[in-house]
Amino acid sequence: MVHFLLFLAGLAALVGGAELLVRGASRLALSFGISPLVVGLTIVAFGTSAPEMAVSSGAVLNGQTGLAMGNVVGSNIFNVLFILGLSALITPLVVHVQLIRQEVPIMIGASLLVLVLALDGTLGLLDGALLFGLLLAYTGFLVVQSRRASREAQAEFDAEVQPASPGAWDARLPVQLALIAAGLALLVLGSDWLVSAAVFFAQSLGVSDLVIGLTIVAAGTSMPEVATSIMAALKGERDIAVGNVVGSSTFNLLGCLGLSGVLAGLLPGSPGLTVAPSLLALDVWVMLAVALACLPIFLSGREIARWEGALFLGYYVAYMAYVVLAAQQHAVLGPFSAVMMGFVVPITVVTLVVSLLRRPAHTT
Repeated sequence: MVHFLLFLAGLAALVGGAELLVRGASRLALSFGISPLVVGLTIVAFGTSAPEMAVSSGAVLNGQTGLAMGNVVGSNIFNVLFILGLSALITPLVVHVQLIRQEVPIMIGASLLVLVLALDGTLGLLDGALLFGLLLAYTGFLVVQSRRASREAQAEFDAEVQPASPGAWDARLPVQLALIAAGLALLVLGSDWLVSAAVFFAQSLGVSDLVIGLTIVAAGTSMPEVATSIMAALKGERDIAVGNVVGSSTFNLLGCLGLSGVLAGLLPGSPGLTVAPSLLALDVWVMLAVALACLPIFLSGREIARWEGALFLGYYVAYMAYVVLAAQQHAVLGPFSAVMMGFVVPITVVTLVVSLLRRPAHTT
């Protein structure tokens, strides 16, 4: 019971810390005249991925490299299948053309790069530095690109990210710096609590840190993305709901794994971030397949329909079932896998191909 409360407290601290960090950093940036669009593309996007980065980094420093890897891979699978699926069930989601042409291919490329780097069983210092360097380059590219953004995009972010009014409590520089400091402190504290509780759960249930990272921790650290996307869908801001998930997934791969790889590589006697064979055998491939699946679904009319959202959710439930059954070496694992690979997956592929061919693409 104590460790369950510790897990909940850690999760609350992560979400609260991310909120304080985003508020303080956003207000500070806007006070220095940085445009709301740039703030939205950088600080806000980073803020929703801050729990994953804090937990993965904390896990590395505690020697739980399986938890660090599982958290990122599991979060990306959760982002696309669960968050997009649930958001699309609320309302069909509009997919902006830039996501199809640029952001999704970048997410796919980052997923493929992580797979290639992990094939030798480790993500070392150089691998982590490469990933983190690409994150910095990607962020810089977004900032440069934002200068040529349309008025509609600028107006959208003006509404989403607003500077504090002159008399507001968070309009002063000391308050903004205090918010940033408090946010970072909560992220560090929350990650320590969450990792400690997750390790206890893994030991109590007799499963690996990797399995806990792929399931409980991945879902927990993705709560900011859940809240952001669902609220955007409810408000009718359907392109933000999709963009948040795609952008966060890219940040997870380049930022979280990049920083974790660097930290692991700097530890004395450590070869880097260890990649479990089971992760390479299934989960990283699932993450890549989920990223690839976005393209045909996004292209089919440039929206995610409710039935496609239900399909995403169904596959997430099936993936979770497989992870749990595999962890327990359950007798039904073989028949379950045979049904999924021999019937469900082929039927899904045929359905998506037919849907893509029959639905005319929008021209606007």
